[in-house]
Amino acid sequence: MPQFIFAYHGGKTPESEEEGAKVMDAWKNWMGSMGEALKIPGAPVGMSKTVSAGGIADNGGANPVSGYTVVEAADQDAACEMAKGCPMVVDGSGSVEVAEVIEMGM
Repeated sequence: MPQFIFAYHGGKTPESEEEGAKVMDAWKNWMGSMGEALKIPGAPVGMSKTVSAGGIADNGGANPVSGYTVVEAADQDAACEMAKGCPMVVDGSGSVEVAEVIEMGM
């Protein structure tokens, strides 16, 4: 079964410990709901740098990645359905980019 990477964009920093606990519970519940389909829980990431032929930019790019997860699904549509439950999508603070991980024969 193919794997898909969820690249998270956006989100917001909780304003209190209580809000942080609620956010963490929402993520744990969502990830738990995926069961065996969750292959790599991933993690949040810090600000990125963009490396190109023109040099290195410190701006995080046009739409900085804020975290990632890897899941297994029958197809991209099924993976997108899973991504709809992401807490950032549900609360409107961010989005999830869903891309298939292509196996390379090396």
